[in-house]
Amino acid sequence: MSEPKRALSDPADGTPVADAAADAPRRVAGHGRFRWAVLWTALGALIPGLGLWHAGRKAAGATVMGIFTALLLSVVYLATAGRDRVTALATNVDVLNGVAIALLVLGVIWVGVIATTHLALRPTQPSAAQRALGGLLVGALSLAVATPLAVGAEYSRSAATLLGTVFSDDAPDPATTTSASPGATTPADPWGDKDRINVLVIGGDSGTNRDPTLGLRADAVMMASINTHTGATTLFSLPRQTARIPFPKDSPLHEYYPNGFFDGVSGTNPEYFLNAMYNNVPKRIPQDLLGDNVKNLGAEVMKIGVGEALGLGKADYFVIVNMDGFKQFINALGGITLNVNYRIPIGGKTTENVPPSGWIEPGPNQHLNGRLALWYARGRYHVKGADYSRMERQRCVINAVVQQAKPEVVLTNFEKIASAGAKTIQTDIPRSKLPLMIDLALKVKNTSLRSVVFQPGVAGWVSADPPWPAVQRRVQQAIKEADAAESAKTASPSASASASVSTSSPKPTKSSTSSPGKTDNLKDACAYRPAKD
Repeated sequence: MSEPKRALSDPADGTPVADAAADAPRRVAGHGRFRWAVLWTALGALIPGLGLWHAGRKAAGATVMGIFTALLLSVVYLATAGRDRVTALATNVDVLNGVAIALLVLGVIWVGVIATTHLALRPTQPSAAQRALGGLLVGALSLAVATPLAVGAEYSRSAATLLGTVFSDDAPDPATTTSASPGATTPADPWGDKDRINVLVIGGDSGTNRDPTLGLRADAVMMASINTHTGATTLFSLPRQTARIPFPKDSPLHEYYPNGFFDGVSGTNPEYFLNAMYNNVPKRIPQDLLGDNVKNLGAEVMKIGVGEALGLGKADYFVIVNMDGFKQFINALGGITLNVNYRIPIGGKTTENVPPSGWIEPGPNQHLNGRLALWYARGRYHVKGADYSRMERQRCVINAVVQQAKPEVVLTNFEKIASAGAKTIQTDIPRSKLPLMIDLALKVKNTSLRSVVFQPGVAGWVSADPPWPAVQRRVQQAIKEADAAESAKTASPSASASASVSTSSPKPTKSSTSSPGKTDNLKDACAYRPAKD
C-alpha cells in the first residue's frame, strides 16, 4: 500500500502547503504562503500588475503593467513639456472633465487589480484569520491609492465647473475689439505688440442683504493696468460718487451722453454717479447698441466710460466681484493678513446714527477671516474721509490676496476656492486667453503693486466735476513710475534681494504715505502705521 500524502507546514507561519508532486503546475516559489501573499500584494499595489505576474498570470500582469507604464510616461511627459502646455490643458473644460472621469475609472481598475492580485497569491484554503487580515490589507491599500485619485477627480470637476461658469468661449475676445488689439504673436511675445492689458475691477454689492430688484451697485471701481512684458501693475481707484464719466466721440454712447454720464444740471445727482452706471445706462439705451455679442451691457458701458476717463481707452476685460461672496472666497484662502492702522467699524450706518456691532482694532499683521476682511474693505461708520479711506483699504485687500495666495494654499483649499469663485466672480475673459492670463498673473505676483486713489489733493480731484485732462496725465505718470520701478529692480538684483527679506510690516518711508506726487507702492502704503489720536 502506498503511504498517504503528508501535508507539509510552512515553518514561518504554519500555513499548510501541498508537497511538490501535488502542487499545481502554475504555482511559483512562495505562492500560497500568506506572508508572501502580503508582500507581493503590497508590491502589486505599488507597481500594478507585478503581483499578477508573480502569481503566474503573465498575460494579465504584463497588460496591467503596460497600461500603468504608459500612464506614468504620460505624466512624465506633461511634467517636462513645459508650463505653457500644462496650463493650456488645465484650462480646457473638456480635458478637465475627461481627467475627472479617467481618474475615477483608474481608481476602480487599480482597486480591482489589488483585490485580484491578493486572491491569486493567498493560500488556496486560507484560515479565517488570514481572510480577515487579507481583507484589511486589500482595504488599506485600496484606500491608499483610491483616495488621492478621488480627490484629483473632484479637483478636476471643480476646476471644470469654475471655468465653465465664470469664463466663456462662445463670444469673440473683447480685447480684439480695442484700438490696441495685439498683432502677430510668438512664444517669446505671446501678447504681440500689446504692451498693456487694462482690467476693470468692479466690487459689486448684490448680496443676500440687498433687494435684488435694485441690481448690482458698483461700490468699488478700479482699473488695473498691467505691463504684459514685466507684470508691473498700477491700480487706479475712482470714488463711487464720481460724476460726468465721459464716453469717446466714436462710441454710440456719446450720442446718448455727449457731456458724459451727467444730467446736465448737477454733479451731485446720485443717479448719475459712477456706481449708478451699471444699472442705469442699460435701461436707457438699445440692448444691441454696443453689439450683439455683449452679454453684460452694464459692465461693457463701464469698460468704455472708465477707460475713457483715465485716458487708457476701452478696458480689455472686466471682473466683477460680488462682495457678499467675497467672504467665502477669503475663507477658502484661509483668511488674509493685513495691517490695521485705526479702528474699523463692523457695520453701522452714519446717516441713521446706527452704531456698529463691533470694531476691528488696530494692530500689525492681523489675520482676518472673510467676514472681517470684508468689513476691513467696507467699514466707514464715522471714519474720517470714509469713502476715500475705504478705497485705500480696498487696494490693500487686493494686494494681500495677490501676495498671500501661495500655490500650496490654493492647492490645499482648491475645491473651496473654486466653489467660492464660481459664486463670486463674473468676467468676460475668454477661456482661450486663460493660459496667457495665468502667465501674466505669475509675473504680477513677483512685482510690487502700485496704486493711485483719486481723491482731493490728487490731480485737482473734485468728484462732482473731475478734471479729466489732469487725471489722464496723472495716470500716464503713474504708469511710467511703475515701469521705471520694475526696470530698476530688474537691473539691480541685489536691491531686489534685499527688499525681499523685509518683513510684512516694513517701516514706512517718505513715499509710503499717500501723496499726489508719487504713486503708492502698496507694500509701503499698506504697512503698519498706526494713526495718532
